[in-house]
Amino acid sequence: MRRALTAITIAACFAISAAAQTGTWQIDPNHSNPQFSVRHLGISTVRGSFSKVNGTVQYDPADLSKTAIDASIDTTSISTGNDSRDKDLRSANYFDVEKFPAITFKSKRAESAGPGKLKITGDLTIKGVTKEVVLNVDGPSDTVKDPRGNMHMGAEATTKVARKDFGVGPSTPMVGDDITITIDVELVKQAAGR
Repeated sequence: MRRALTAITIAACFAISAAAQTGTWQIDPNHSNPQFSVRHLGISTVRGSFSKVNGTVQYDPADLSKTAIDASIDTTSISTGNDSRDKDLRSANYFDVEKFPAITFKSKRAESAGPGKLKITGDLTIKGVTKEVVLNVDGPSDTVKDPRGNMHMGAEATTKVARKDFGVGPSTPMVGDDITITIDVELVKQAAGR
């Protein structure tokens, strides 16, 4: 009897957790960080990030086919810790931020990649060029409620792209072609009535 009650309690906890995760979530721009890294001269790694990101995530852990991500990154918010380099990255030489102010990602499908992991396929658009990419996701985490009753959960997504595929930067041995992208994201679902 005790084992049966324990099993029922565990099942109920999982059901409550899944129910808490289901629905529409907003990307929290204050606690989310899209980052990238690229090799310089093949001997060192330059890292950078974008400080402005927004979007929505539809998520149902019981039916991943209902998962939908629509995210946008403000290209003007790029930072590598070097003002001269950042100015060059914002110029027409690289991201051409005046003409292309956003990088976008729109998911097409999601599937489980094992316990606590997802594989999300979608369209990544940079400088007006759209390519299908796969995000390898750790998470999402369990939900946490803040003092105002809002729910939060987090995840980390990674992928690799070739910058030449998107027309980002000149062909030069100075800058590597393979770009590793890591996105630490916190999602928020506001309490009812807020």
